[in-house]
Amino acid sequence: MAEITAAAVKELREKSGAGMMDCKKALSETNGDMEAAADWLRAKGLAAAAKKSSRTAAEGLVGLAVAGTKGVAVEVNSQTDFVAKNEIFQNFVREATSLALETGDDVAALKAAKMESGQTVDEALTANIATIGENQVLRRAKKVEVAKGAVIPYVHNAAAPGLGKIGVLVALESEAGVDVLEPLGKQLAMHIAAAFPLALDESGLDQDVLARERAIAAEKASESGKPAEIIEKMVDGAVKKFAKENALLSQLFVMDGKTPVSDVIAKAAKDSGSAIVLKDYVRFQLGEGIEKEESDFAAEVAATAGLTK
Repeated sequence: MAEITAAAVKELREKSGAGMMDCKKALSETNGDMEAAADWLRAKGLAAAAKKSSRTAAEGLVGLAVAGTKGVAVEVNSQTDFVAKNEIFQNFVREATSLALETGDDVAALKAAKMESGQTVDEALTANIATIGENQVLRRAKKVEVAKGAVIPYVHNAAAPGLGKIGVLVALESEAGVDVLEPLGKQLAMHIAAAFPLALDESGLDQDVLARERAIAAEKASESGKPAEIIEKMVDGAVKKFAKENALLSQLFVMDGKTPVSDVIAKAAKDSGSAIVLKDYVRFQLGEGIEKEESDFAAEVAATAGLTK
């Protein structure tokens, strides 16, 4: 049996919103496995159903760049938020993002691309680390493109033009003009920033995620004491609801809380007299999926001085 520490209980409590004793029991039941404990709490109805964590777990910037009918998002991480305000760092993210319009999703190709200085992106990043004195990582890039129409960018919590903590791109394919596509794309981008869809439509949802939701729903339903055929319908209904709430086109538009996003697009198309298709989107939130390492400042100072804490 794994030792259940107070730190682990605190972490699970912050992650799930469940009570301290429930968190301790969940960790005990799952031999200290944090993810399994979170699922156990959800299955017992002790924690709200949750999407991926939206907590920022690393610092830095998300950059967006658009040229014609293509756009790209790039995330560059740093150790502290202070660096995100540094002009050298901001200029680096801005230029790297612009280069990514050509290199696309391939981070290795982006690192090898030449900057105006003649350095590669990777060489410039290394130089920045030496100059600023803090580790930095070019983490990911994603490009979207349409044959005709527009790619609309939106930055939430902007630190500078095109740079911020959440970057969204909306790729709309249409013959409609920018006077139609830009305001529609901006509203859709704001929805995406707030609603955190996991895929464009239900067919694009990760099958492993759906399987996990099915397992949680099955455990919940099994405690109802209902017949097997009823339990099966309960599980199917729960998974269907999860899929609907997490696929962008079937989500309820945050602007009114009642209209599916697909209907919002259909109405705009009808009003403009041109078909409009949401081909793709990107939502980069700074640090999502990265666990920030907690440091013990006193221990660091003691170690630097060659002392024991």
